[in-house]
Order: sequence, then structure tokens, then C-alpha cells
Amino acid sequence: MFLYLLFMLPPLALMLYAQWRVSSSFKKYSKVGNLAGLSGLQAARRLLDEHGLANIQVELTKGKLSDHYDPRAKVLRLSPEVANTASVASIGIVAHEVGHAVQDREFYAPLKVRNSLFPVASFGSQFGFILVLVGLFLYGFSLSFGLPVAWAGVALFAVAVIFSLITLPVEFNASSRAMAMLSGGSLVSVRESAGVKAVLGAAALTYVAALLQAVGQLLYFVLMLVGFGRND
Repeated sequence: MFLYLLFMLPPLALMLYAQWRVSSSFKKYSKVGNLAGLSGLQAARRLLDEHGLANIQVELTKGKLSDHYDPRAKVLRLSPEVANTASVASIGIVAHEVGHAVQDREFYAPLKVRNSLFPVASFGSQFGFILVLVGLFLYGFSLSFGLPVAWAGVALFAVAVIFSLITLPVEFNASSRAMAMLSGGSLVSVRESAGVKAVLGAAALTYVAALLQAVGQLLYFVLMLVGFGRND
């Protein structure tokens, strides 16, 4: 238990801090209007058209800060609070998602790798942990194939960790593209761009925390199974 807490508590603390920063930054800059006076929905359409992405549709989606670009459907989906608000926070989030659309058009390699890994990573994050537990349960009943089953779970979970790792350059690059789109433009002022950077920086921190959590979990699994193997 001590080893588990040692690996998991620091990333958990960072994640809680990151989520607080996202919430507080978004709340603060949602009250600051952007220079162009455009809602998130209007800004999305304008940025997409300006960057040769008139074919990308913009839709509303449910949920709080559930904004995302869907590369399969070629649709940019915005949450109501982003789509309907003419704020610095909204335009920053929109520009970030448009950055993902530009990545998709340019066949940005990390995005393509992440998209290809998504099905396996999603399965691994959900069932890798279960396989580890099942394997250890079987091993506890002196069934020798329990450890290989547990290691299979670790391998599945490792794909999810790789997915989280590749997510970092994808998200950082999208934020860099967002700042480039907005800097020197007519959508936000120089002063407002600091607010955009604060919102995007807080969001980026959540991806760092998610990666550290995944790595910590993976290391714990590996050390635990290595220990069991040595006891054979």
C-alpha cells in the first residue's frame, strides 16, 4: 500500500491542482470579452475559414468544457458555455481545437499515431487493470498461468501510457498553433492573449498530470509483478 501511495499520490495532487487551475482560469477569463466580440461558435467558423477548413462543420455538444475536434467526422464540437460566450476563454479554447483540425489536414505525425493507438489504448486503460487483478487472483490460487495473464494486462495498460505520452506533443502543438492564430490578429488584443495563454497552459497541465498518473500506475504494476516472479 505504501508503494502504491508513493507512486500515485504526487500525480493525483498535480491532477487536482491542474483541474483547479482549469476551472479558475476559465471562470476568470470567461468574464473578459474578446476584442472581436465574437462568440466561440462565430470564432470557430471564422478561424476555420481563414485556414482553409471551410469543409469542417461546427456543432454543439453536451457537457462542461467538452470541446473537441473529431478527425473521423471532420467536425469541431463546442460545449454551450464556449460556443455561446464572446470571451477570451472561449476564443482560446476554440483556437486550440482549430489547431487540431489544422494538424489533421497537414497529417501531423503525432496526431496520426495517437489516433491509430486510440482503440487499443482505450481498451487497455479499461481492461488492463482488470487483467492484472485476474492474473494475480489466479496466481494466488497457485495457478502458474496467472502471472502471464497479469503481464498481458500490464502490456495493455502500457499502450494507454504510450497514448498519454504522445498526447503531450499533440496538445502542446495545438496550443502553439492557437497562439499563432490569435497573435497579431483582430480577435484578441495583446493583453487578452495573456488570458488565452493562461487558459491553454492550465489545460496542458492536466495532460501532464494524466501522463504521470499513468506512468506511476504502470511502474507499480511492473514492480509488483517482478516481486511476485522473484518469489517463485
